[in-house]
Amino acid sequence: MKDVKGKVAFITGGASGCGLGMARVFVDAGMKVAIADIRKSQLDEVVKQHFKGRESDVHAIELDVSDRASMKRAAEEVERVFGKVHLVCNNAGINVFGPMIDASHADWDWLMKVNLNGVINGVVEFVPRIRKHGEGGHIVNTASMGSFVTGPGAGIYTMTKFAVRGLSECLWYDLAPLNIGVSILCPGLVKSNIYRTEEIRPKEFGATGYKPNPEFTKRLGEVHELGMDGLEIGRKVLDAVRRADLYILTHPDHAAELREIFDEILAALPDEAPEPKRMAFEDMRRQGKADGRKKGRAGLGLE
Repeated sequence: MKDVKGKVAFITGGASGCGLGMARVFVDAGMKVAIADIRKSQLDEVVKQHFKGRESDVHAIELDVSDRASMKRAAEEVERVFGKVHLVCNNAGINVFGPMIDASHADWDWLMKVNLNGVINGVVEFVPRIRKHGEGGHIVNTASMGSFVTGPGAGIYTMTKFAVRGLSECLWYDLAPLNIGVSILCPGLVKSNIYRTEEIRPKEFGATGYKPNPEFTKRLGEVHELGMDGLEIGRKVLDAVRRADLYILTHPDHAAELREIFDEILAALPDEAPEPKRMAFEDMRRQGKADGRKKGRAGLGLE
């Protein structure tokens, strides 16, 4: 998608952070943008504050990404207002903090429904529409540096983001030959409202295993104010979409940590000769992957 002018983008979690940054950058690039978020009042505010005079290029949709029927209605609404969708950014995400051993089923279920099922719902609903119009397109799924880097305190969130990365890496092989790119957005700390997740917790997931900690939440807010601005994220996403990049790593902060992680993984491999019969299968699998990469890159016009 080198030429995005006049194309249509759909962004979930579009009322703040990465989502809002992407929306502002896409509109400036000449796109029509539908921004979806679960917070209607905040949607109204950002349209008023950031898109004054550009209201015809932006359409706000109240959306719970975990609800399949709502995602379908949102897709129909975008097409009704702007026409064919080319760029879909499955960006909505939430977080809870605390030891996984204290988490309740409600905590697990809520994050799974939003962070993972929300992405799945966006893929299932929008990919067939992009395939149908046949003009190519791009899917951006927001994971996180948490899809690579683990640690204490945000285990459920990290688990969902690992899943989003795996989903997206595999999806590339299916869509790239059809001239539909896939990118995984993996930002570090971002200036956003994700630390206020508990404010939007639905009643059905109210039985949390974590106790409220206003001081910790306040500190999180202060930390997030130091995060990368959403506009910078948005510019990096647009550049990556135009280049058809698979990975969008926005922060240089984690280079040493990533090297440490992959070095530790490689060091764990046993120092012994592989079984020859098993290697025949592994060679076949690797060749299939190489063929898929070649086919995908050709489909995206990269070869």
